[in-house]
Amino acid sequence: MANIEHKMTEKESLELITSMINQAKEKVNESGTLYLLWGWLILFCCIVQFVGVEFFNDSNVYLVWLLTWVVLIVQVFYLWRKRKRIRVKTYMREVNAYVWLVFFISLMLLFFIESRFNAYKVFNPLLLMMYGMPTFLSGIILKFKPLVIGGICCWILSIIAVFTPIDYQVLLVGLSIISGWIIPGYILRSTSKATIPKSIRDEKLFV
Repeated sequence: MANIEHKMTEKESLELITSMINQAKEKVNESGTLYLLWGWLILFCCIVQFVGVEFFNDSNVYLVWLLTWVVLIVQVFYLWRKRKRIRVKTYMREVNAYVWLVFFISLMLLFFIESRFNAYKVFNPLLLMMYGMPTFLSGIILKFKPLVIGGICCWILSIIAVFTPIDYQVLLVGLSIISGWIIPGYILRSTSKATIPKSIRDEKLFV
């Protein structure tokens, strides 16, 4: 009887620890890696495009954006394998994943519509507006103010882009990435490390 009681206590303790870890992870939900990965990638593409067009008049410089497809394929494969190892799924994680799925689908539709109607003059302002939506919503879901502020910055830059020459709009896209993804990504990383001990973050049970 005492042995059963002891086992029940161990189980309850494990459930309590798991609950505490999940609550801590709910506040951050991730380490900010994806924000940093995509932030630096898109910023790099923006800079290469601007330099290639303005200083070298290179019409092929836009091919640099093909890097995003390479990274996307690698990311999908990585997340698919990682998802199979996840034993603890949170509501916030699921909702946030759907927010970014909707963003990706909307982005593909934007590319399609722009190519059909040759609406390059409004493409970057619309792109900035779209960047703001998942960034702002992720900030609300995660209760993380830097992402909320980053989303608002994207919307403000979207308005500024309307009055900016087309060749310079890509710099505003880069600025939106810095304020919306890169800065919050680093803050997320530092917050995640401070909130969850390294010994727990390294456990395969939690991601």
